[in-house]
Amino acid sequence: MSLRPIAPVAMMATLAVALSGCGINSIPTAEENAKARWADVQNDYQRRADLIPNLVATVRAAGAQEKDILVQVTQARASATQVKVSGDELTDPAKVQNYERAQNAVTLSLQRLQEAYPELKSQQNYGTLMSQLEGTENRIAIARRDYNSAVQNYNTTIRTFPAAVGARIFYGAKPMTPFAATTPGAETAPTVNFGNAS
Repeated sequence: MSLRPIAPVAMMATLAVALSGCGINSIPTAEENAKARWADVQNDYQRRADLIPNLVATVRAAGAQEKDILVQVTQARASATQVKVSGDELTDPAKVQNYERAQNAVTLSLQRLQEAYPELKSQQNYGTLMSQLEGTENRIAIARRDYNSAVQNYNTTIRTFPAAVGARIFYGAKPMTPFAATTPGAETAPTVNFGNAS
């Protein structure tokens, strides 16, 4: 019995073990998971953008004198839907921060709208839409948390041995950018005043 036919099989097995130890499969898996979580973030921001025209129409029907705030909400929504970040651009902190800034402008305009319309809270359509938007904001927070967790997993995978070897050699992997609070004062909870404070 000759050892020659066994040698290539043994080399292939050794190569397979070595490659699996270098993160050959774990790196794309972690990257795709992070990209999927990014898609969830974008989906929830899109849901919010889709709800805003209904909210604006409801408020507009209640009174035309508050046109300025309606214009701000509409413009913020339009600006936010123009800023796109693809899964391949998640390694560029500037693009992720620009996306976050545009989405924060929508959040701030919605807060102004809610503060400016206390009398609308009694209208059923307004209350339902604001409830939907509140739920969407919660979904966005959860999606962002899940995305940050996936990014942390990916970034850890490409920076730890032995996967770091495969990340550099086979994929040229770069760290992805997690979401961070970019709004000044975001670390401080806002004060809520319903007009009944003394």
